Amino acid sequence: MLDVLTPLWLTLKVAGLATLAAGLLGLALAWWMAHRRFAGHALLDAVLMLPMVLPPTVLGYYLIVLVGRNGWLGQYLDRWLGINLMFTWQGAVLAATVVALPLIYKGARAAFEETDPRLAQAARTLGAGEWEVFLRVTLPLALRGIGAGLMLTFARAMGEFGATLMIAGNLPGKTQTLSIAVYDAVQAGHDAQALWLTGVISAVCVAVLWASGRLLQARH
Repeated sequence: MLDVLTPLWLTLKVAGLATLAAGLLGLALAWWMAHRRFAGHALLDAVLMLPMVLPPTVLGYYLIVLVGRNGWLGQYLDRWLGINLMFTWQGAVLAATVVALPLIYKGARAAFEETDPRLAQAARTLGAGEWEVFLRVTLPLALRGIGAGLMLTFARAMGEFGATLMIAGNLPGKTQTLSIAVYDAVQAGHDAQALWLTGVISAVCVAVLWASGRLLQARH
């Protein structure tokens, strides 16, 4: 049981923090992309959706190039702040955030675009500022779509494997998430443990997807 609880707890922690990070960034990007048009809008949208179609190992390589000890950003994090994300659970959070970001971005953008702009304009006419319009009009109207997107983001972060393995490695008790623990168990020939681990992660993901579907149905 301890062999299951340790990676399960780490997976929930990584997925929860990744959902929070992707949620904040994704909401900001979704609102901006839904309400602004500019040169390169379609290109930026494609870049933001890229993690959904790129192989996770390719994303993992990009992250190594970016935040590795000698990476474009990583060398300065290490030199100035003493921060090294390689082979750490924080690196796993970063990998899960990048991989899951398109789900909340796409869901939130669709929800924002479906809101009636006349309601926001009416609030502005009554003297509400942009921040107040967002909090009291736009966000409540888009909340169910955003909630469904966050649930899908959490489920995707829980199942992340390739990018996490490349940047965080496979250190039992430190960076070994459930998906990596399944891979490790299969490689070691521990079929019973692999079956139990896959059952746990499948049950959690099914529950999240079911709840997400209920939220989406409630929008109509």
